[in-house]
Amino acid sequence: MRPSGRDLSEMRPISIETGVTRHAEGSCMIRCGDTHVLCTATLEERVPPFLKGSGQGWVTAEYGMLPRATHTRGRREAKNGQSGRTQEIQRLIGRSLRAAVDRNALGERQITVDCDVIQADGGTRCAAITGGWVALKLAINKLIKAGSIVTDPITEHVAAVSCGLYAGQVVLDLDYPEDSEAGVDGNFILTGTKRLIEVQMSGESTTFSRQQMDGLLDLAEKGVDELVAAQKAALA
Repeated sequence: MRPSGRDLSEMRPISIETGVTRHAEGSCMIRCGDTHVLCTATLEERVPPFLKGSGQGWVTAEYGMLPRATHTRGRREAKNGQSGRTQEIQRLIGRSLRAAVDRNALGERQITVDCDVIQADGGTRCAAITGGWVALKLAINKLIKAGSIVTDPITEHVAAVSCGLYAGQVVLDLDYPEDSEAGVDGNFILTGTKRLIEVQMSGESTTFSRQQMDGLLDLAEKGVDELVAAQKAALA
């Protein structure tokens, strides 16, 4: 039934390659099928003005797509200003990553996670969150190794996956052909212990029932379990 031939509850192949850039404190390339996102984490010994003197750190994110990440060339946003979609996604990534960080343990320093979509085939924000967490963890591991902090401020794994109703069925990890035709589309951001951070659900061309919503959440938990396993393997 699915264009890719996958089962309803089957994820796309997942790989996370770490240490892919030379200069960033943490970096990885995450591949979820044909969606590829480069994630880098930059450490700065400063915080935004509203946090000066608070003893707390900050984690933020930026997101972007290369011009030919999609089927047709998009204009560079740096030249034309960020779209509302880009701003919304990078705020989501930042919120998601901060949910699993003890900012007091981080101290007065900022980590910026940049997520650049090299190739898009659906689920780019979910891949960015999942890979962004790995880049963040790698940067914090460097702080711990250097003795700059004594307690790991990361309290949980964070991963995200899309689920939706495609051809009337609940399906896991939508690729672009499914995403573009889904009756209902959702993004689920969870911790490694299945605590919900954020759920984005919308009926694109149909409504959905409570029972279907429960089915989508069950699939999301399964998908996040697989993503967290991939994170652990990448960091091993």
